Amino acid sequence: MGLEEDTHVDANQRTERLIQAATRAGGKTYEFDNDHDPNLPIGCFFQRSPEGLVLFVLFYTQACRWSRCKFCTLPSTSSLRHVGYKAIMAQIDHVFAQPDVAGKLGEIRKVILSNQGSMLDELTFSSTALMYLVARCNLLLPNLEVLTLETRVDYVDDAELEFLARAIAEGDTPTVLEIAVGFEAFNERVRNRDLLKGLALAKFEQLVARSTAKGFRVKGYFLQKSIADMDDDEAVRDVQAAIEYLADLQRTVPDARLNLHLNPTYAARGTTLEQELKRGTWTPPRLVDTARAVLHGKGRDLPIFVGLSDEGLAVEGGSFVRPGDEPLVDALEAFNRTQDYGPLEEAFLKAISPD
Repeated sequence: MGLEEDTHVDANQRTERLIQAATRAGGKTYEFDNDHDPNLPIGCFFQRSPEGLVLFVLFYTQACRWSRCKFCTLPSTSSLRHVGYKAIMAQIDHVFAQPDVAGKLGEIRKVILSNQGSMLDELTFSSTALMYLVARCNLLLPNLEVLTLETRVDYVDDAELEFLARAIAEGDTPTVLEIAVGFEAFNERVRNRDLLKGLALAKFEQLVARSTAKGFRVKGYFLQKSIADMDDDEAVRDVQAAIEYLADLQRTVPDARLNLHLNPTYAARGTTLEQELKRGTWTPPRLVDTARAVLHGKGRDLPIFVGLSDEGLAVEGGSFVRPGDEPLVDALEAFNRTQDYGPLEEAFLKAISPD
């Protein structure tokens, strides 16, 4: 084995040890999905948003290097070991070859890209594969308007963003780059002490300023009721504070284009919330409270999208969707497509006063 190859192996082993240590620090007990075919993505699916048809792709790569966020089991769908660029490129080809995707290439207006961690972390998502992915989007998606990359702020590199912006500008349709950052909770104590997110407001605001200067959008992901110490009303107030923060920041930074993605929290396997659920010290948020929180955005000119899937990771009784929630689910899904607060408000009022 040559020196260069030996160094590369050592780097991979150090990354594995880092991920394992971070997982233990987050009190998580899940196993990694090391047996997944590295040439196949975790999956892909469609959503509807005001932009039109959205393709959401989940790539199978090495797990998130941060991996300590207490609520998160997404790394359990990833590999502990390194996944090379050739395998990731095969995953990209697989996505676009799927009949349901291939049949809608001309309809897709937005693509959201995730590897259950950070798409801009070159140690877990190859730069070669990322360039290949952008090239495939340019070739196959003639009407693409938005390309979203999920990442931690730590991995956002201005030079890389500049290169990506130039690359996506070469497509048939003007396409804007969107950086999506996991915020999870607005409350500083909850976000960084309880959830171990490791995100300061100053870092996020710097990202907004840098991204806006390049003409990019920024998305903030938030969770509703992410810890056991937070009751339903406190959870709603935290989301409302996040809405106010992003709306105010958007007004403060000239030309900023921000939006909020809200995920009601579910109890995932191998997390502290699973144990809290079993002890009866935590219950999933109610969708009526999700609607109440979202309605706070009315008149604030801030796009809001509500995630309504537990991604198949919720334990029994740990999902936020309960029997009888169908009208609220329908209303929230309609709101995602239209951003029309009227029907959502009607559904909310009916839910709290059914008679």
